[in-house]
Formats: sequence, structure tokens, C-alpha cells
Amino acid sequence: MVSLDAARDWARAHPRRATAALSVLGYALVGAIFAGLRLPQLDQGTVLLFGDLIAVINTCALTAIAVGVVAIKRGQVRRHRAAMLTAFALILTFLFFYLWKVGGGFTKEFVVPAGAPLAAHAGLIEGLYLAMLAVHIVLSVVAVPVVLHAVVLGLTHSPAELPDTEHPRVGRIAVAAWGLSLFLGVVTYLLLNHVYAWERAAALLPLLSLRPRQQGGADEEGDDR
Repeated sequence: MVSLDAARDWARAHPRRATAALSVLGYALVGAIFAGLRLPQLDQGTVLLFGDLIAVINTCALTAIAVGVVAIKRGQVRRHRAAMLTAFALILTFLFFYLWKVGGGFTKEFVVPAGAPLAAHAGLIEGLYLAMLAVHIVLSVVAVPVVLHAVVLGLTHSPAELPDTEHPRVGRIAVAAWGLSLFLGVVTYLLLNHVYAWERAAALLPLLSLRPRQQGGADEEGDDR
């Protein structure tokens, strides 16, 4: 059995290979869920609770990233490391709840009900929401190897060694992609759950089932969403 020290030494010597292996593992896990792997089923109330919890987790992760960025600009390396590892732990927590929510529950579809803000321009609102959601999803996917590479380098090198690695450059890219993805995730959550309305999506990916409409989701509240 490979020891933790041996794994760390291997990742230190081969950070790109370690990043690739972890990325493939992550993509495979997410792909299995969207391919139909079912998890313990959740009732509607638990799915809604998970959605709110995910938004809180993402907000905390975004805050931790901001703290980490400010810390490294001030030369506070230990605080930067703690903040970024906190953000990474929060993202792993998010992934746990999100995959369970999708694999054991359902996803939501954006709806602009009559009487909502700018309801007369429902097509435009739905288009903007869809664009933000698309950017959020794309960044979530492409940021995985970048974020993992920064974390692998950070965990396998001392603070004195990191400036001579790819960590500073990769870290800046990771922060930009990761931060924007989290921000857009929180914004779309607020639009979906607190500004406009939703109904149960016909597909696991909301992008595949969103279609223009002007109706509320409240008249279906009695079902098992």
C-alpha cells in the first residue's frame, strides 16, 4: 500500500501527472452522476435545503478566495495558504452536496412569472440568466485542473520553493476562473430562487431544458420536486 509520504513525494516530482489523475477522477465522478448514477433519494424539502446550503458554501468559498488574494498581496503567506485551503475544502463540500442533490433529487428550470421584475422582457431576462449559467458551468469545468494544479503545488512545496514553480501563474488563473464561477453561481441562485421562479427541469442540465415561458412554479408546489 502506498504511504501518504510516498504519494506526496510522487506528486511533488510529477505535479502535472498528479493534477491529471485527480482531474480525471473528478470528471469521472461528475460524469457518472449525469450519466444516470443514482444516489440515495432526497425529498423536495431536502433538495431545496441543499440548494440553499450550496449557495452559502459558495459564498463562503468566494470570501475565502478574496481573503487569500489580499493576504498574498500583503506577503502574508501562511494566511494565504490557510484561506485557499479553506476555499478548496469548501468546494469539495459543495461538490458532495451538489452531486447528491443531482443524483438523488432534481434540478431546477428558470421561469419568469407574470408580475415579476421586468416580466415584460422575459426573453431577455431568460437569455441573460442562461448566459450567466453557461459561463458558470464552463468555468466550473475548465477550472478543475487549474485549481487542482495550484493546490498540488501548494501542498507539495514549501512557501520558499513556490515562487520558483508554476504556482504563482497557475494560481492567478485559478483565482480568476474559480472566483468568477462562484460569483455567477451565487447570482444565478438568487435569480432562480429569490427574484424569479423555478419548476422542475426535464433534464439534469438546466441548459438543456430551459425554454421561454411566463408562468410561476408555485402551481406545482404539491408535487415531489
